[in-house]
Amino acid sequence: MPKSITIRRPDDWHVHLRDGAMLAACAVHTARQFARAIIMPNLVPPVTKVAEAVAYRDRIRAAVPADLRFEPLMTCYLTDGADPAELLRGKQEGVWVAAKLYPAHATTNSAHGVTSMDRVAKGLEAMEKAGMPLLVHGEVTDPEVDIFDREAVFLDKVLAPLLKRHQGLKVVLEHITTAEGVAFVEANPGRMGGTITPHHLSYNRNAIFKGGIRPHFYCLPIAKREEHRVALRRAATSGDPAFFLGTDTAPHTADTKECACGCAGIFNAPVAMQVYAQVFAEEGALGKLEAFASLNGPRFYGLPVNEERVTLRAQTLDAPESVDVPGMEKTIVVFRPDTPVGWSF
Repeated sequence: MPKSITIRRPDDWHVHLRDGAMLAACAVHTARQFARAIIMPNLVPPVTKVAEAVAYRDRIRAAVPADLRFEPLMTCYLTDGADPAELLRGKQEGVWVAAKLYPAHATTNSAHGVTSMDRVAKGLEAMEKAGMPLLVHGEVTDPEVDIFDREAVFLDKVLAPLLKRHQGLKVVLEHITTAEGVAFVEANPGRMGGTITPHHLSYNRNAIFKGGIRPHFYCLPIAKREEHRVALRRAATSGDPAFFLGTDTAPHTADTKECACGCAGIFNAPVAMQVYAQVFAEEGALGKLEAFASLNGPRFYGLPVNEERVTLRAQTLDAPESVDVPGMEKTIVVFRPDTPVGWSF
């Protein structure tokens, strides 16, 4: 195994930075590793207007130290009856890069999400004409569907009909967790992409319950069986341009994770590239890490690749176990896989 690997600076195509004190605590960790990031819009209230996105982008830029070169790429939170004119204006003005579809109540701060694809049809038609990608949280919310089956059911019941109805729409299936999700993206080359997180590559659902309930391994979509983790590893390390890096780093303070009804989300920003490098090394695919982390995403979005290079070194992981939140006297626990990570960034 090589002692180091140098690649173009990567981008993160799925990030939650939150706002206020949480933004101040977390933005620097994403900016240290990535040149650009797709910023998720599920604030409270959600980012649905162009002016709101511009203001949020300004707050993110202000939270990043001046010596770091980082560009937040903003997204629109789709709601029932989303205004097609607002979507088009945001895209034309260079504010929106994409729009995010959350099924209502599927995950954190998704109460304002979409209840029916019919209710966003006009917005999707406008996006289709403008060449604006749709980013999808791919889970149904029907309580009758088992939590481990919600991604697979979404593909069949929601996403397949959506692709048929909007045949010019580009779609990203975010944070894929299943072999079915991998196969769905592979079956729609050119118009579909898929992001894969470092944590879903690192453990299966058993880890959530190893020795007891482990809240810092709980996220949505929830981790699945080992066969699905194997499929994700195959996809990520395949070199297929449809798959690219998206950490889904999602910070919550420890007290909101370690409680009777804990929040879903894993904060992995300080260790993301180190964990990805570990996975690719274990799969004998370090030579394909640059494509996954630095090339495939920009090409899907029609953006230039980064010219700057970064180096990862094969040595003991050096990263904080937690991050303090300024002014809150609270901490955010940083993700650690159960298996050793032998890379530094």
